[in-house]
Amino acid sequence: MTTILSVEGVSKTFVTDLIFSDVTFQIQEREHVALVGANGSGKSTLMRIAAGLEDPDTGRIVRRNDLRVTYLAQEATFTSGRTVREAALEAFERVHEIEHEMERIQRDMERASGAELESLMGTYSDLSERFEFLGGYDVEYRTDQVLSGLGFSEEEFQWQAQHLSGGQKTRLALAQSLLGDPDLLLLDEPTNHLDLRALEWLEEFLRNWNRAFLVVSHDRYFLDRVTTRTLDMNFGRLDDYPASYNRFVKLKEEFLARWWTEYEAQQEYIKRTEEFIRKYKAGQRTKEAQGRETRLARMERIPRPEERKTLKASLPSASRSGRIVLNTKPLTIGYRADTPGDADTVLVETGELKIERGERISLAGPNGGGKTTFLRTILGEIQPLKGTFSFGTNVKPAYYAQGHEGLDTSLTVLQTIREAKPMEEGAARNLLGRYLFSDDDVYKPVSALSGGERSRLALAKLTLEEANFLILDEPTNHLDIESREALELLLKEYDGTILFVSHDRYFIDVIATHVWVIEDGTISVHVGNYSDYARRKAGPEVPVPSNGNRAEEKTGQETGRARSGSPRLRPSDKEIRQTEKKVKELEREISRLEERLNTLSDDLSGASESGNVERISSLGSDYEQTQETLDQVYEQWAELTEELNEKTASVRND
Repeated sequence: MTTILSVEGVSKTFVTDLIFSDVTFQIQEREHVALVGANGSGKSTLMRIAAGLEDPDTGRIVRRNDLRVTYLAQEATFTSGRTVREAALEAFERVHEIEHEMERIQRDMERASGAELESLMGTYSDLSERFEFLGGYDVEYRTDQVLSGLGFSEEEFQWQAQHLSGGQKTRLALAQSLLGDPDLLLLDEPTNHLDLRALEWLEEFLRNWNRAFLVVSHDRYFLDRVTTRTLDMNFGRLDDYPASYNRFVKLKEEFLARWWTEYEAQQEYIKRTEEFIRKYKAGQRTKEAQGRETRLARMERIPRPEERKTLKASLPSASRSGRIVLNTKPLTIGYRADTPGDADTVLVETGELKIERGERISLAGPNGGGKTTFLRTILGEIQPLKGTFSFGTNVKPAYYAQGHEGLDTSLTVLQTIREAKPMEEGAARNLLGRYLFSDDDVYKPVSALSGGERSRLALAKLTLEEANFLILDEPTNHLDIESREALELLLKEYDGTILFVSHDRYFIDVIATHVWVIEDGTISVHVGNYSDYARRKAGPEVPVPSNGNRAEEKTGQETGRARSGSPRLRPSDKEIRQTEKKVKELEREISRLEERLNTLSDDLSGASESGNVERISSLGSDYEQTQETLDQVYEQWAELTEELNEKTASVRND
């Protein structure tokens, strides 16, 4: 593969705070790469530097000549006065330029003759070929496809782009980015504001994208399906893993475990050596003690592995409710007309619904389909248009609002908690510390908090309500992956009942026991989590990744790539079995090489303790060679897994 972008020794400082330093990586053509890390680790800054929108303090960015790069920021603006469709068509600026040039040459050809006409015809032919190569003849069709896939209706195609909501503008900017067909896409949180249908469409689009992209996202399910390599940004450095998200998690855990083992072994050796030096430096073994002191001074110290603070949230045991938590008769949910005689706005009509104690219901559906309105209706904030509902015995609900409307922006973080439940300042600070508010952070006004900080504060406040029925509207919004995992653990251990809205399918898989799906204005009930629902929806022969089983995901979720060109012959069952066999053989080889690396790492620690320089050099060379071999095997494994996915998909599609 050809390298199209190189980031070499890049660093960036904000005022006096070092964000990251000595960041180095390359992106190859057609490579699909994830950039992950905690909020505030510098991911967006690095993306802007790679896009050429910011300069690094040190280092450089090297791009292939004529490289076309498109950067999609988290926030989009449109001020042109164009419609949604016209704004999307702006992605084809080069195509339009060629088209206008062809029209001009056509007019000139009508007046030309002889050699001039022949020259114009040649130029027109070249432009026509270029126009066709760039997809000029199906520009409008492709535009409508992408806009529809991202959730725009045909009616919305004609809306003014500058009047769209923030989420709609983000989706329109994403459409422009995809339609521009650049060599390298830089996508910063492209899944924000997408409902499940649009997420699935985007995944399929990017899996088949025959160009390179680097994507920042907190959606683990999405990352695992569309990327094959993961860059991990943490503590100011960047680590490179040749694997999709779930495989990366395992590799990182193993790497950190080895690091801790080596660090602790060296610390123990240092402690023993220092004790020997103190004991014998002034005695009969002075020379030996001095020799050890010299070796100790020259030893390269293994740094202590850094540990990021994570949410340490807890929910008190909920008081026990009756067996039935929520019971509804057929409901019509929506908004009453403001003017007498006008029709009410109906969003959802339900049958009889029931939630029992301990169930965890995921409410899914398209944006604007009525999910939040349904939650606010059962909370009594909006009256149903028709029908009734009731809570069961001893049910105490608590609501987490998507927009954090329950937070008073005139208060500080500390005041918010002490108003929610009277307590001493020390107790309030201890609680806030578990939600990553420390030192002077507790005196920040709520109005000055970031989206992630508001989410954490709203969760902290929620835990004080001692509810046995949690109603949560997009609780993972603005949370990084580590915070989402902490929230998942919190809710898994909660002994009450939960009804929640989320577009995070990984989160749904971990939490949900049932999925209620809003489609065509009605609610259908499905037992199980998102993956169970998706399997039944897709049919028995289509495998859907299960986030609950990492072993299955390793082979099931690796990204397939569609190849353009001549039609493929349907692979035989024998060919598929042979490929599966090769994949398993490579997985066994990967395990063997990883064990070999662990052994070499232990041997290196022993050699460091004894100060055997020759053995350290030999083992270091073996370690590097084994690591290189492991990287090669990983690459073979990724290619074969990709091939297997394509063969399996070909069989399913026939």
